[in-house]
Amino acid sequence: MKVLGIIPARYASSRFPGKPLIDLKGKSMIQRVYEGARQCPDLSELIVATDDERIFEHVLSFGGKAKMTSPNHHSGTERCQEVAAQYEEVDVVINIQGDEPLVNPRQLSELLQLFKNPNVAIGTLVIPIADLEDLHDKNRIKVVMNQHGEALCFSRNCLPSLTFPSEIVPYRHIGLYAYRHEVLAEITQLPPCAWEKSGSLEQLRWLYAGYAIHTAITHLETPHIVTGK
Repeated sequence: MKVLGIIPARYASSRFPGKPLIDLKGKSMIQRVYEGARQCPDLSELIVATDDERIFEHVLSFGGKAKMTSPNHHSGTERCQEVAAQYEEVDVVINIQGDEPLVNPRQLSELLQLFKNPNVAIGTLVIPIADLEDLHDKNRIKVVMNQHGEALCFSRNCLPSLTFPSEIVPYRHIGLYAYRHEVLAEITQLPPCAWEKSGSLEQLRWLYAGYAIHTAITHLETPHIVTGK
């Protein structure tokens, strides 16, 4: 199985312009993401997809690979698709967030294990919620799955309720996605839906269109980096 890892990275973030290039103890954020992901033995290729010459040149300067992409994309998924379209031989594309400098390569491998099943079109990671404060944190995306490990719903609110019976394990989403090459091309052509707009969660568009999102459960936490901005 040929796997293309793509790290979408843009400079003009409304909340934190230039975030991929901030210094984190001697290395930029994007370099730390790239070097962490590169340790995953399951990746056939790893590329930063950016719309900014500063990020592009910086990635090349530390020996990484990068591709320039359109500045008009609305999501990292669309940016991934522009690059993936240039690699027809690839079977699976994994979307690695450019602002997770402590990405664990073992998490990438756990996610890619899903694609041993030929019926898996889209995969993502979830982790059991250990800190109950996460249930009420709207920046922590909660997930409900069916008995087959397919996501039923993603929400910023607590799911399915504020009080869980003892037999229910609440799960939180980890923002790593992998897609069959042809499926990535399909979902980037889907129009936005009302559910997606209400929660600002792109994956609800895929569920609404009838795509199954399979989940892999990880127990590897990715520490959150606070940048101070």
